[in-house]
Amino acid sequence: MPVYDYRCETSGEIFEVRHPMAIKLSTWADLCDVGGFAPGETPPNSPVSRVLTTGGVVSSKALKNQAPPCMSGGGCPGRKECGN
Repeated sequence: MPVYDYRCETSGEIFEVRHPMAIKLSTWADLCDVGGFAPGETPPNSPVSRVLTTGGVVSSKALKNQAPPCMSGGGCPGRKECGN
């Protein structure tokens, strides 16, 4: 099931919830129901908006690895570039 981030327009906080793609959340009450959050003092009709995230995209720079990525589409030819 996909994970989405939502921003509460009243509090400015970001919340992460899992729900089917077909579900559309538009209020704090909707988000609390799906995410299992306690509503607290935020008004139930406060609008929420889905935040666009990169969701699992990993940059090679984030890995701090100087080695180039492995070639795809075939086996390693056994050269030193492959670590053999």
